Amino acid sequence: MTARADVFKAALWMSGAIASFTSMAVAGRAISFELDTFEIMMYRSFVGICIVLAVAVGSGTLNQIHKRNIRLHLIRNLCHFTGQNLWFFAITVIPLAQVFALEFTSPLWVVVLSPLLLGERITPIRATGAMIGFIGILIVARPTAGTLEFGQVAAAMTAIAFACTAIFTRKLTRTETVISILFYLTVMQAVFGMICAGIDGDVTLPSGQSLPWLVLIGCAGLFAHFCLTTALSLAPAGVVMPIDFTRLPIIAVVGMLFYGEMIDIWVVVGALVIFAGNYLNIWGETRR
Repeated sequence: MTARADVFKAALWMSGAIASFTSMAVAGRAISFELDTFEIMMYRSFVGICIVLAVAVGSGTLNQIHKRNIRLHLIRNLCHFTGQNLWFFAITVIPLAQVFALEFTSPLWVVVLSPLLLGERITPIRATGAMIGFIGILIVARPTAGTLEFGQVAAAMTAIAFACTAIFTRKLTRTETVISILFYLTVMQAVFGMICAGIDGDVTLPSGQSLPWLVLIGCAGLFAHFCLTTALSLAPAGVVMPIDFTRLPIIAVVGMLFYGEMIDIWVVVGALVIFAGNYLNIWGETRR
């Protein structure tokens, strides 16, 4: 009963992450005409630092931030910084549904890498659920050598980076509090963003039009990671990540309504297959 309740709670937290990631995609497109991906990450992290410190001081959890696992924090945030920059680039050059579809190979990589990095066991149901989801993704994206674009490659690489991020997050939740993980997320990625944005010697200041979108990205990104970190503390990575599949039909509708990206029958078929894999994974975990 406890395991089933934890999986249900993890699913609720993941719904918050899904809403946050969707709003980030819309905001990221809105400011891409003015700021590059490194600048977006830098300003987003500045907003995140302010929020995390305010919450830590207000809740009296500032003493939970320490340097005990600083190396693991660094590895985790390098993976995430790489994946997030590739993601912000991909959403500006290919349809949103395609970005999310290719990103959703992440659960497959989580299932493959979790035994190596977390010591979690690959059960037949987890492996089957991930493979069903992957088949659904191929149905949606339908990549071929003739139509393959750099944006698609970036979205696919995002999936691997995000899978590593999820795995190292799961590992950190064994010894770290959420506030500690989020603090190092914002601080380290602010440093990474300043270094990368300043390489060309030209850092653009956000305009009044872009500033609200940056605040939205900062808040949504932080809340998404809070939800994701909490979910991963309640259930294994191989179960939590497939729940994120529900982002696909949601972002497909957003793309259609806001950007005229039409939904075809293959998106619907692929989404149904993805939901099947998602349901199988959650059902198998609750049965355990």
